[in-house]
Amino acid sequence: MAFRFVSSRFVKANRAFPAFRRGKISSELSKAVLSLSLLAGLSFAVPQAIPQASAQTDSQSADSQSANNQSADQNQTPDQGNAAAQAEAVDQDFLNWVEAFKREARAKGISQEILDSSFKDIAPVKRVIELDRRQPEFSLTFWTYLNRSVNDARVKKAQELMVQHARLLSEVEKKYGVQARFLVSFWGLESNFGSNTGGFKVIPALATLAHDARRADFFRTQLINALQIIDNGDIASSRMTGSWAGAMGQVQFIPSTFLGHAVDADGDGRRDLWNSMPDIFSSAANFLSNLGWNDSETWGREVKLPPGFDLELIGFQTKKPIGAWQALGVRRADGRSLPVANVEGSLVLPAGHKGPAFLVYGNFRATLKWNNSIFYAIAVGHLADRIEGKGKLLAKAPANDKPLLRAEIQEIQTLLNRLGYDVGRPDGVAGRQTRSGIKAFQRKSTMPADGYADISLLERLRAAVAN
Repeated sequence: MAFRFVSSRFVKANRAFPAFRRGKISSELSKAVLSLSLLAGLSFAVPQAIPQASAQTDSQSADSQSANNQSADQNQTPDQGNAAAQAEAVDQDFLNWVEAFKREARAKGISQEILDSSFKDIAPVKRVIELDRRQPEFSLTFWTYLNRSVNDARVKKAQELMVQHARLLSEVEKKYGVQARFLVSFWGLESNFGSNTGGFKVIPALATLAHDARRADFFRTQLINALQIIDNGDIASSRMTGSWAGAMGQVQFIPSTFLGHAVDADGDGRRDLWNSMPDIFSSAANFLSNLGWNDSETWGREVKLPPGFDLELIGFQTKKPIGAWQALGVRRADGRSLPVANVEGSLVLPAGHKGPAFLVYGNFRATLKWNNSIFYAIAVGHLADRIEGKGKLLAKAPANDKPLLRAEIQEIQTLLNRLGYDVGRPDGVAGRQTRSGIKAFQRKSTMPADGYADISLLERLRAAVAN
């Protein structure tokens, strides 16, 4: 998902939500947001408002209805009655909020006709709140994420679509300076080439999230943006569908990204990211170009680090020319010298010092602005490489590639805090602050300081607190 956080990513995004931002949510999110990139295609039915009963004109019918209501009340338990009353109160509060929001939107230039049609029979979508609150029990390992995102079937499909859309992709590449294989890779990861764009009506979903207090400001802005898209004539509200967090179309743009970067490439007067391939590819390319994409470079490459390599050089805070990394002993994954090029890069270890290493360039950083997830950015680059015929990674997944429980990550965060490494409130997500705390503990404990959370780290932390 295209959350600019978002992650999320978020927007995605976000962007990942995060988007998220959530998206890119997120970034935020999203990002959030890991992912958010994988959940963007989930499809769920959107609950509709229950029509109010028509006024009774026949006294016998009215008496019968009253008797039925009385019987239902008598058979209802106190808990059921309280729950029903609470639900009714929530719905009325939501409807009151909608009326106030419509006045705000009207003042910002949204036509009354669009507001009336977009909010007709609207009701809060319970499933959206459930998904927003969902906290997975397990974290996702790098290898699990990569194998789900870049597999032989997806590579084959991507190669077929490269041929099918070759002429259009060539035109877009020349105009925006984004290589075709990367456009197809983003397309594949965001919506599985258009097959999973989300089954939620965007206006009810965004209204539900904007009414909810947790991230009200962000989603209120996205809701206004979505209404502007409808008001501009790009799509009708009844046809505006997307993810539960409002990421839309085959490249999963959240409304703010859509307004800022979507393109009407086919000249029909609408920016259609649901059905028009010229609009879809051009919009993705325009966004990447605006994020700083450079078509004279690739994204990065898998590399091999020499024994005893200084792990303090790992991370985006360190940028060096390729020649400087060569001088420090960094080589291609197969042992050959790095290419000779006037390009700066940084090293990332997505699975710790025991996992694969990557030397990543400017386009990798641009990808992180689309979705703030290292896993996502590596998957985009690796899929693009596979599309043009390059092989799988040379590093191999460990036999015991098991994820940590969310509760175990929370325990790591709690123990780090107790030992004086401030990582913030334990939330079960190993973000930047947590990784910094881990590295500080690893340095003091004479462990390889890669900032990676695994079961061996948890055991060392437990022992440190016990002592």
